[in-house]
Amino acid sequence: MRQLILDTETTGLDPKDGHRIIEFAALEMIDRELTGERLHLYINPERLIDPNATRIHGIKDEDVADKPVFKDVAQQIVEYIKDSELIIHNAKFDIGFLDYQFKLVGLNLTTDYIANVIDTLTMARQKFPGAKNNLDALCDRFKVDRKDRGYHGALIDCRLLSDVYLWLTRQQISLDGLEVKAINYKDYKFEQLSIADDELATAVPSANDLEMHNQILAKLNKSSKGKSNWFNNDNK
Repeated sequence: MRQLILDTETTGLDPKDGHRIIEFAALEMIDRELTGERLHLYINPERLIDPNATRIHGIKDEDVADKPVFKDVAQQIVEYIKDSELIIHNAKFDIGFLDYQFKLVGLNLTTDYIANVIDTLTMARQKFPGAKNNLDALCDRFKVDRKDRGYHGALIDCRLLSDVYLWLTRQQISLDGLEVKAINYKDYKFEQLSIADDELATAVPSANDLEMHNQILAKLNKSSKGKSNWFNNDNK
């Protein structure tokens, strides 16, 4: 699945109030790694930027005065996001703006062009209920370096969100602390291994080994609230 880490910056909070997208960024991710491919656009909103919005993303009216308007880049955005899975923090906001502006230029809704949307804000709220789950808070929680983030620009926020997304979806860690990627076992052919003719050495644990083994199992059993099959089976 081709995934895109996507973010937008806008002139204000609601497209129904006349606010428009002024920055669009999407970073391509395949097999949980950024490929280096991206689409990054600044867009002339054909209106003034709300000063409160400028204080957040740092984009001023003069910065986008000579940029293309949305209708001139809309098809480029559609072609780039087509058939991809979008990863967005607070997807309702960005999809809402894209949908509104696609409609204004005679295009379909965003979901008509893509495979799926993952909202990392929803994921974070499920994992950390009651905690702050904005992008800054998640970067702090996962120790994602954001020292170069002066403003909430779409491109830098995509880069930060790519790291946050990997942390949110990390399910298996190897013994050396590296992430283990999911394996599609349907691509592998397994054959039965015969050891009938092999001379296998038998290792007999010492009393100390067994005691240490039981101590580990006891800890696992305690942390699982008595549901450790290994501990319960070994101590029957």
